[in-house]
Amino acid sequence: MTTHDHDTEVFEAQGTHESFSDAYGASVDEGLDGAPVFNVSGGDWNDLVDEATALHEERIVVNMGPQHPSTHGVLRLILELDGETVTEARAGIGYLHTGIEKNMEFRTWVQGVTFCTRMDYLTPMFQETAYCLSVEKLLGITDQVPERANIIRVLMMELTRINSHLVCLGTGGMELGATTVMTVGFRERERILRVFEAVTGLRMNNAYIRPGGVAQDLPHGAVDMVREVVGELRQGLHEIELLINENPLLKGRTVGIGYLDLTGCVALGVTGPVLRSTGLPHDLRKSDPYCGYETYDFDVVTRTGCDAYDRIRIRIDEMYQSLKIVEQTLDRLQRTEGQPVMVQDKKIAWPAQLAIGGDGQGNSLDHIREIMGTSMESLIHHFKLVTEGFRVPPGQAYAAVESPKGELGCHTVSDGGTRPYRAHFRDPSFNNLQAVAAMCEGAQVADVIVAVASIDPVMGGVDR
Repeated sequence: MTTHDHDTEVFEAQGTHESFSDAYGASVDEGLDGAPVFNVSGGDWNDLVDEATALHEERIVVNMGPQHPSTHGVLRLILELDGETVTEARAGIGYLHTGIEKNMEFRTWVQGVTFCTRMDYLTPMFQETAYCLSVEKLLGITDQVPERANIIRVLMMELTRINSHLVCLGTGGMELGATTVMTVGFRERERILRVFEAVTGLRMNNAYIRPGGVAQDLPHGAVDMVREVVGELRQGLHEIELLINENPLLKGRTVGIGYLDLTGCVALGVTGPVLRSTGLPHDLRKSDPYCGYETYDFDVVTRTGCDAYDRIRIRIDEMYQSLKIVEQTLDRLQRTEGQPVMVQDKKIAWPAQLAIGGDGQGNSLDHIREIMGTSMESLIHHFKLVTEGFRVPPGQAYAAVESPKGELGCHTVSDGGTRPYRAHFRDPSFNNLQAVAAMCEGAQVADVIVAVASIDPVMGGVDR
């Protein structure tokens, strides 16, 4: 096959002489019916790009989304391209808006937990904790929350952190073609979801953490179950490390990709692993402790590469630190066995004597017998507390926790009623998504997937 220039070619077709311009064809033959047959071969890509640039034509605008990998939801990325190079990137959000914050204004303070837990489906325990901490500030009962309740909160949050990171690494690996990372990551996540189901009755959207404590104590055998899972998770994390850490293909796709330095992070309000990949050890568990985190021994993991690869490595190391915290909570849970898990103020405390029976989750039979058989006042109080809810003094409060994606804050406002006047969340994915332009502009189209995956946004939390 001979190579032709982009000049005009003359050949015979169906008995007549016709002139054809064959810009990209290597040769032109005559078919069986006398019609021309074009044998196409590729030109040099750099030459084509140079030609397109010399024409000064408008650049291509491409919609990546509103459904696309690496977004954990419905995100629209508007990319302006010059060949394969991204010259401008913008994020279009709002496709997954659920009205969660507005709905919370029409439910009692406790019912609000069942809404905010659904924002970021990978980190339900963190939304619940941030919301409950802000409500407890308004009530003035922060110091009255029982020690055992705080220990359980820390246990559930750290297991949730591992759960979130496993999905981030698994889906991110799958988008790069490493399907084994996905299967191993989700296998390990399944172990954690089984713990959640044993403790709360649900695998996701748990509504387990309540203002004043938690919905119920750990069931019998839960501590031993978690100890066994911790050992299995360590082994699974080691497998993920072997697949990822020094994989030359993964490093080739992630090292130097999605670069965002400390100045950029601070300017955009970016937190979490993206911020810690710049070397800044910012972690609310250390800088502004809550739920007794100041009493736990763990390290804040940092790296200095400011790229997608370092964010992967940070998440892996953070999972090991979370396992370290989980083991400390298990020792404390054995020491505090039998202690209450809800504040003692009966005007606030929802019944925490719950049990998971054959028909699902409900109040324990002993508690039902007590309020229905011995005290009419207890039954009336129980009814009003559940249906009407407790009143919260007028005021406003903000509480923040360190979620797997960064600072997750909740600002609640009370007008003195039984439901929030306003509940607004600072979801870290919302702020972190602002970095899309800084990370992607000047890079290749394929690198956009890597950069967005390294942010790990969940659109349910972004749109709320």
